Amino acid sequence: MDSPQLTQVPITKTGMLIRKPVAVVFGAFVNPDITKIFWFTKSSGSLEAGQQVQWDWEMYGISVPVTAKAIEPNKRIVIEWPGHSSPTTVEWIFAPQEDGTTFVSITETGFTGDGDELVRQVTDSTQGFSLVLAGLKALLEHNVRLNLVVDRYPKGIEEH
Repeated sequence: MDSPQLTQVPITKTGMLIRKPVAVVFGAFVNPDITKIFWFTKSSGSLEAGQQVQWDWEMYGISVPVTAKAIEPNKRIVIEWPGHSSPTTVEWIFAPQEDGTTFVSITETGFTGDGDELVRQVTDSTQGFSLVLAGLKALLEHNVRLNLVVDRYPKGIEEH
């Protein structure tokens, strides 16, 4: 069986319509008091351009440094974080819609490794960011905590 060859490094890209104004949706990602409800469990501070914060997922014993490269209020967030095997860049774009809703797209780039490793990293990242967006949507639109990130890797089911 021939192994397929990649012609370019894959990227993560996902998006979701959130039925809330752009300021509310953007704020949910820069304000850790909101973000910790649907994504990580602890942060050392708000996202501010040029600043580094620490994000923790206490249920998994994971802590990562996150550097905010760009913060354009209600438009765009760019961070750099450790990634799977080397630093990657994550970009959020917030597109306000005419009806007062917001389309959020998330792209992660900079993955490294062989073909199989790249595919695994991009698949894991896409899945993770899709869960984050679904959790945010439920929280902001319906005030429901789905615990998607918390419940993704229950003990004894699958390693993360």
